[in-house]
Amino acid sequence: MGGRRIVFTGGSGKAGRHVIPELLKRGYQILNLDLVPLDHPDVMTLKTDLTDNGQVFNALTSHFNFGGYDDGPPPQPPDAVIHFAAYARNMLVPDNECFRANVTATYNVIEAACKLGVKKIIIASSETTYGVCFAQGDVDYHSFPLEEDYDTDPMDTYALSKLCGERCARGFARRFGADIYALRIGNVIEPHEYERDFPTYVKVPSCRKRNAWSYIDARDLGQICDLCVKKDGLGFQVFNATNDTITTTVPTEEFLKKACPNTPITRKMGEWEAPLSNRKIREVLGFQEEHNWRKYYQP
Repeated sequence: MGGRRIVFTGGSGKAGRHVIPELLKRGYQILNLDLVPLDHPDVMTLKTDLTDNGQVFNALTSHFNFGGYDDGPPPQPPDAVIHFAAYARNMLVPDNECFRANVTATYNVIEAACKLGVKKIIIASSETTYGVCFAQGDVDYHSFPLEEDYDTDPMDTYALSKLCGERCARGFARRFGADIYALRIGNVIEPHEYERDFPTYVKVPSCRKRNAWSYIDARDLGQICDLCVKKDGLGFQVFNATNDTITTTVPTEEFLKKACPNTPITRKMGEWEAPLSNRKIREVLGFQEEHNWRKYYQP
């Protein structure tokens, strides 16, 4: 797999700036498509408006660096596309712009990649699709654990844009016979945030309900992207991209029965299993977390 070429959108963002170094360590070549540069000496950023489909088609057949001009033939489409670029939450822009830009960009990236013959596409979906993160008021989950067959019914614009992206991915995967994997990414934690934030997360667990007391270490998300690139033949898939364990000091089922007494638990859960469960990604892709929160904060 070493040397495979990946076009990564949104690599300058919170998740991407940690995911890309993890991919580089695994031998990939990366071109970053973003509106702001990534501060990494081995990755060129091509300033690209992903809501312009012409720019997207051109960017997916771009040189990865100036050395490409010495290689002979014109550049070819990449081996894989990883699409993380988006307005990352509500209230960065008005709701209609969040929806327009996120859906249009995702459609453009998937369409261009498929029509150029790219057979592996990974897109960032979100924990928000489970309907509580940006819900109006105090809303309960339908059931625990939150798994990929859950009846996603969000009421907010950002999450709706992510569900539209999943549907686009499903349609294009079927039409072109491509592997398109949608990652429902949990609350992304950067290395410096453990010391800063986890004392509050653990001592005041009520503040984590909207994130289902779950998270994903940004570096482990890099491992997940690598596993997705390597795993072929699954067609369209949705995976929860989270770490293994709940962010509480009380075992999972005991905690959930007290915190959410009206929410049923539909199967036996692991003692410390994250409510936003990563069981599928462990069983199907072989994910093994490297950055459990207890390595960095001891309550």
